[in-house]
Amino acid sequence: MKVLSSLKSAKTRDKNCRVIRRKGRIYVINKNNPRFKARQG
Repeated sequence: MKVLSSLKSAKTRDKNCRVIRRKGRIYVINKNNPRFKARQG
């Protein structure tokens, strides 16, 4: 999982990416292609 300062770029990498907030952190997850996982904060 990558830790990024901006998740906007991570979200546009693939159409299946979802931005989700958990415990104050923001995650990008992708069920179909898990290599796009990212986190911020």
